[in-house]
Amino acid sequence: MEWSMGLLGFAAGLLISVITAPVGVSGAVFLLPVQLSVLGVPSPAVTPTNLLYNVVAGPGALLRYWRAGQLGGPLSRLLIAGTVPGVVIGAVIRVYAVPGPRTFRLLIAALLLPLGLWLWLRTARPAPSRTRDQPSPRATTALALAVGVAGGIYGIGGGSLLGPILVGRGVPVTTVAPAALASTFVTSIVGAATYALLSLAVTGDVAPDWLLGLSCGAGGLLGGYLGARLQPHLPETALRLLLGTLATSIGALYAVQVLR
Repeated sequence: MEWSMGLLGFAAGLLISVITAPVGVSGAVFLLPVQLSVLGVPSPAVTPTNLLYNVVAGPGALLRYWRAGQLGGPLSRLLIAGTVPGVVIGAVIRVYAVPGPRTFRLLIAALLLPLGLWLWLRTARPAPSRTRDQPSPRATTALALAVGVAGGIYGIGGGSLLGPILVGRGVPVTTVAPAALASTFVTSIVGAATYALLSLAVTGDVAPDWLLGLSCGAGGLLGGYLGARLQPHLPETALRLLLGTLATSIGALYAVQVLR
């Protein structure tokens, strides 16, 4: 890897994580198209490379949330219980079934575009409290399992999917953000290890691009800490609107790529 690519990866990880960490999104879903289109990471190696980014970048934001007393709690345990087995299943699917990136982009666009717009609408016009019941523990774990499978296949951070859904159902952003990032961090460790083991059994570009993943992650480590420091200074409404904007932007980005 040329030093310019490493520097570009560092800058991308830093910028993305500063914006996304306050709402519990690792930024991997934004980093994925950068790695594919700009940095030229081959498939399926781009998936474990993105997971490696999450592993390196995660402690920055998590440290800040821990110092603020926001880390831990039942939501973190429910999300981890679902995403960890999910990422192993997703990694096996990715290596042996190799779903096409077009299908992934179409699914992400179809999910996040309406989800982001819905979150915007729910923030601008809050629903009555009786219709804002938070999801049950079983539903939360089932959702986390599905997100873990998607993360294992495509290397995205679960917060980009979990955050808008949970916040839209009435869970505060200040609760969702540290839980989603903790889940993403633990799941990414398991996912990256799974890919490393699978690379011993199959041929092709299965192992992560270690240097690029570490470069992007180093930027995310710093940016995540800075982004987590920003969260207490942002009102709940601003955080909800930011999360809605990120969801809509991700959906629109992938929709454009599908239509090309």
